[in-house]
Amino acid sequence: MIERKYHPTDKMVSLIADNYQLIQVLSRFGIPMGFSDKTVAEVCQDSGVDCDSFLAVVNFIVNGYNNFDSSAEISVQALLQFLRQSHVYFLEYCLPAIRRKLLDSIQLRTSDVSFLILKLFDEYVKEVTTHMNYEDETVFAYVSALLSGESVENYKITTYSDHHDQVGSKLKELKSIIIKYCPTDANINLLNAALYDIYRCEEELESHCHVEDCLLVPAIMRLEKREKERLITEHDR
Repeated sequence: MIERKYHPTDKMVSLIADNYQLIQVLSRFGIPMGFSDKTVAEVCQDSGVDCDSFLAVVNFIVNGYNNFDSSAEISVQALLQFLRQSHVYFLEYCLPAIRRKLLDSIQLRTSDVSFLILKLFDEYVKEVTTHMNYEDETVFAYVSALLSGESVENYKITTYSDHHDQVGSKLKELKSIIIKYCPTDANINLLNAALYDIYRCEEELESHCHVEDCLLVPAIMRLEKREKERLITEHDR
């Protein structure tokens, strides 16, 4: 497969035509539809989005995480907005919508597999929520403090990187149960639609984790290095 790299001069509509999954990237950067034939640079400027950071995320996702230069300068503030809005999407829209489809597709009874399906899904959502709340309240708060020039001595981004486990085991089990033991009285079309959404959600969450590990962490390590050098300089004066 030929890798394509998008540039500021490309038409924004071309990105969406080539890769419909980038609709979610636009949304998470706060870029609305209705940009006519404007270029990526023009659309980003209209929406107050750092173009280099937007394209870094786009090319990172489109190219399948290959050949990405982790030393590239990225606006951490723009990346934080993208990741925070990703959390809102998963916790407030994507996962609740899947749960509604599951409920509508199965006859919920406590004595059979339909109850197990919902139980596993709810446990998975709880794990994702705990993980994202930790990121919002600890990791992103730490990053915001760094950006504000505050000295934070009791945390380093490597702590987050070392313990950034993907919470996917329950989702794999859930998919297996639906496929192998689908309730006989389920609404097949609706349950299949829910299963498809589960696969898509899993892919999007993996992409989200890759962005955090490969874009956010290196950018924060550079921030930490600069802050350390600043403190050493001030101490030597």
